[in-house]
Amino acid sequence: MVKFFIQPESEIPASNQLYNQIMFAIAARKFPPGQKLPSTRQLAMQTGLHRNTISKVYRQLEEDGLVDAQAGSGIYVRQGEDAEGTGSVTLLKRHPDTYKVVRQTLDDLVKQGCSLNEARDMFLAEIDWRLRCSAQVLVTVPADDIGAGELMVRELEQALKIPVQLVPLEELGNILNQTRSATVVTSRYFISNAEEIAAPKSVRVIPVDVYDYSNELQILSKLNPGTCVGIVSLSAGLLRGADVYIRSLMGEKLLLMSTKTSDAYKLKAIARSASIILCDQASAEAVKQAIFRVQDDLIRHPKIVRCENFISTNSVALLKRELGLS
Repeated sequence: MVKFFIQPESEIPASNQLYNQIMFAIAARKFPPGQKLPSTRQLAMQTGLHRNTISKVYRQLEEDGLVDAQAGSGIYVRQGEDAEGTGSVTLLKRHPDTYKVVRQTLDDLVKQGCSLNEARDMFLAEIDWRLRCSAQVLVTVPADDIGAGELMVRELEQALKIPVQLVPLEELGNILNQTRSATVVTSRYFISNAEEIAAPKSVRVIPVDVYDYSNELQILSKLNPGTCVGIVSLSAGLLRGADVYIRSLMGEKLLLMSTKTSDAYKLKAIARSASIILCDQASAEAVKQAIFRVQDDLIRHPKIVRCENFISTNSVALLKRELGLS
């Protein structure tokens, strides 16, 4: 009998945990087409969940085309055309290339000497491990650019709807010694250092890409030569990168001034001198306050352009899938 396990301490809702486990059990043919699934009473005794929660999961599985509910009899894995491949026509339609990837991966494993049972166990073990790792998400960056980590945590907590912990890269090893499973997220710039620390502890690291700032660069390209542009961010690394990148594209066309929000003197100078100020969401309020404090010295208030993202939207979407949250 297939055993299902719910992690009470996980940030992933219990209903999602159960749904994913049943779905992958069907995909791995632990429940072949036509087989009856455990009753809500049996699953309640096994998992500790309320029967109403389990009924909700079964309804979702039925809506997604994985199972059929037969009145007075129970829940059965759907037969017919769903019996082919992964057992879910709905999922195949949603991800048309998935079936080819699954078949090719299985073919490769068999060629290497694995039995189908061994391949199934490997898939399920990897899935279970990733679900466990998803319970704790750590963002890590070097201590000298901890502001970049603060921006990442801010955006990820908003997008993922789960707590995210910020850990300086220099302290990552000690933190991982104290946890059984976690997922480490970092900028692609720091991936090698993070993997070097996390790999020996069997902790996976997922890199994310920084937003490309194409809209903001387009705004800058239309400014008159000599325009004073201020750039304000929590991240020292972002400020350095922005300065180099803008100069490489536009030469000395614009007068650039940049600072972290913690440097009140430079922030005040930018508020007085800049015609336009680019800032991240976390710095916007500090920029507004700086302008307010020097408004008596201004002929015209600088225009504030707030960058909505620090992490690319594609990276956030991929991370959601990796964590089982999409």
